[in-house]
Amino acid sequence: MHHTRRSAGFVAAVASTALLLTGCSDDSDDDTTVVTMTTPPMATMTAPAEGRATSPTSPTSTGDADNDTDAGASEETRIVTPGGAEITVSGDIYEKYRASGGPASPLGMPLEPEEAAPDGGRYQDFEGGTIYEPAEGEPHIVWGAIREAWEDNGGAAGELGYPTSDESDIPGGKQSTFSGGTITWVDGRITVTPS
Repeated sequence: MHHTRRSAGFVAAVASTALLLTGCSDDSDDDTTVVTMTTPPMATMTAPAEGRATSPTSPTSTGDADNDTDAGASEETRIVTPGGAEITVSGDIYEKYRASGGPASPLGMPLEPEEAAPDGGRYQDFEGGTIYEPAEGEPHIVWGAIREAWEDNGGAAGELGYPTSDESDIPGGKQSTFSGGTITWVDGRITVTPS
């Protein structure tokens, strides 16, 4: 009986060491630490009016192990889409995507890599919406009928400019604010209000 407990303890120690070594191994030559993470549950986002849902995945997160104080700037996730493409989501857009619930959120899977936007900004399209980030400011999500109205009004290059908030609940509908105004969706009707 004592031998069985000692053997079980030894097996557990070996398994723990193997897991630790596997998690800490350097899988590349560029000093990038690779860590497998699970997608956190959706915390603050609400589903768009169209109601997009996707199945969760376990993306790989990479970060610069020598620069933990600014890890958000170098973190990324590489996601293999159902079509087999591997798309990277990185930086502040990655942080916003992760905070919204990642692939399991209404944003769903990325459709393409991050791209340049007007005035030095960045954006990335996902199945359920787009994350836009101005050159100076925080990234925000635009989706659904509000996104369509915003794009019809020139998007980030238009009079409304970049989003300054995520979509929020208002009586009877939703609202997003932009650097140049607001767009509301109430009772199925869109109202664009420039500032």
